[in-house]
Amino acid sequence: MLYWLTALSDGGDVFNLFRYITFRAGGALMTALVFGFLFGPPLINVLRRSQGKGQPIRDDGPETHLAKAGTPTMGGLLIVGALVTSTLLWARLDNPYVWIVLFVTLSFGLIGFADDYAKVSKQNTAGIPAKMRLLIGFGIAGIAAYWASAVHPTELQFQLALPVFKDVLINMGWLFLPFAMFVIVGSANAVNLTDGLDGLAIMPVMIAASALGVIAYTVGRVDFSEYLDVHYVPGTGEILIFVAGLVGGGLGFLWYNAPPAAVFMGDTGSLALGGAIGAIAVAAKHEIVLGIVGGLFVVEALSVIIQVLYFKRTGKRVFLMAPIHHHYEKKGWAEPQIVIRFWIISLILAMIGLATLKLR
Repeated sequence: MLYWLTALSDGGDVFNLFRYITFRAGGALMTALVFGFLFGPPLINVLRRSQGKGQPIRDDGPETHLAKAGTPTMGGLLIVGALVTSTLLWARLDNPYVWIVLFVTLSFGLIGFADDYAKVSKQNTAGIPAKMRLLIGFGIAGIAAYWASAVHPTELQFQLALPVFKDVLINMGWLFLPFAMFVIVGSANAVNLTDGLDGLAIMPVMIAASALGVIAYTVGRVDFSEYLDVHYVPGTGEILIFVAGLVGGGLGFLWYNAPPAAVFMGDTGSLALGGAIGAIAVAAKHEIVLGIVGGLFVVEALSVIIQVLYFKRTGKRVFLMAPIHHHYEKKGWAEPQIVIRFWIISLILAMIGLATLKLR
């Protein structure tokens, strides 16, 4: 919205700064961060009063989690509120990619909110049936996938771009839509599975989103895309402002989610943020790279899939408990030890993902 102030510029004054995506991204980050610090305490107080016993704790989970009983959930409202406010304030609102990512974020956030509400109100961990969540999620992802394909340049529509092999485009035709839907829904649910320890999910989300934000900014600039020999996707640079809002909101939330957590993000936050990074990857035509920068989420999801399939087949378990962060808890690792090591892994994977921009 503040971009409209450029109409007052003569090219050499302060209003000219609002033309620059990097300046507005910095403004979005600070706005979201201040939002988190201002509204965090009152939101947590409201959630604590309204939820009573807080988020239900799994009976079959690690014994150490019983101490978390009474902690309120739905803290994702703080992150989503911060990033939406900062995006609407600092991004160009005539950019379709901004609206695609906001649409996915808010829609998956609503699914998560309904799931959290069901868990808290019934005081059990069941929530909304998984099949219903997936069905609604795929419907939202289908709209976003078609919308993104419609605004992509003609030569990139329904094409799958590969990292490193930059001249290669795989024409998937209409199969691209279910592929993009899987990317968005898979990302949302993978982040949801990762959100099991204090601070575990939010930092890897910020790291992966930052890497994808840099990629979106790069492919959205004709000079950078030509230099790096990557496909030019005009308009995706504005996604960097959304990402800056996500990082600012995430930092504000982490202040209250650091061990011992005063609030959990819940499905409200994990589904919204996971869907967001999936949508960014689809918009920027870097779906495969998402599997690298978000590799931690992939491993977390795979650990659950492997555990379930192997148990059904043999009656035995591969991991002491799934997702895999619980496996390490069962092995005796302290919660902060797991969280920080997983953060380090996420940072390494993000750097590898960014390196694909230059590799050939």
